[in-house]
Amino acid sequence: MDQHKGILLESGTNELEIVEFTVGHNKLGINVIKVKEIIQPVKVTKIPHSHPNIDGIIDIRGEILPVVNVERAIGSTPSENPQNEKFIVTEFNKTKIVFRVHAVSQIHRISWDKIEKPSDMYQGLESQITGVLKIQDEMVLLLDFEKIVVDINPESGIRLDQIKKLGKRERSEKKLVIAEDSPLLRKLLQDTLAEAGFIHVEFFENGKDALLYLQSIIDTGKAIEDEVQIVITDVEMPQMDGHHLTRRIKEDQALTILPVVIFSSLITDDLRHKGKMVGASAQISKPEINELVHKIDEFIL
Repeated sequence: MDQHKGILLESGTNELEIVEFTVGHNKLGINVIKVKEIIQPVKVTKIPHSHPNIDGIIDIRGEILPVVNVERAIGSTPSENPQNEKFIVTEFNKTKIVFRVHAVSQIHRISWDKIEKPSDMYQGLESQITGVLKIQDEMVLLLDFEKIVVDINPESGIRLDQIKKLGKRERSEKKLVIAEDSPLLRKLLQDTLAEAGFIHVEFFENGKDALLYLQSIIDTGKAIEDEVQIVITDVEMPQMDGHHLTRRIKEDQALTILPVVIFSSLITDDLRHKGKMVGASAQISKPEINELVHKIDEFIL
């Protein structure tokens, strides 16, 4: 796994690599850039009164990391071959977490436009699926690992009380465009930004729809800076990811004036260079909503 990660994808190409794994009868996936390594299970130390989805903690080269049982987190059936279980060591939201899965099969390199958003029939605010990928007549479901973690520890998510500390502010004339695929996070962002005074916010489920909206403004002959003051984007989104969206905006003479802030769980020291390569104005790790609001103020006031 570590050797494979040496073959880095170029930033902004709208490609990604997926680690396919199984839990029960489900074929699931996680973005490679979230994965630090995949290891054989090691001894887990139980923690009294911990969340039921937490198996306990392990020591990896001096780091104490929690182990999340994905089987219990998604309500799956037990493994039929426990000897095949693997630990996926991840890093996102500035945190390292280990996920116990039943087996790891292979890695797929694909384009984000091959990933479909979950159907409205099973994509509610509580959905644990962020995308669906069809590979050789089988469905691979991309899990919302951030939501799994927030369900265990709500304090790790976006919190309205962080914004209330800013006090009363008047920002109602400012117009924001946000690309974010998670319905839950769109709702949280809407609530927290409204509390911060931003009431004119256009939300899009992916970078493709956000870009089409910006281009439609240009097509009317209006100056983009009069209609939109800033773009905020996630990275992982079906159809078009945030790095590709940022690159497309910065390469467009009519749009390049717009500040683009990447607000993602993937902002780490190892991955920050990807945002810089596509011209991001700033990069902020979820769930630092107060830092995001300060950065918005810095760019548009």
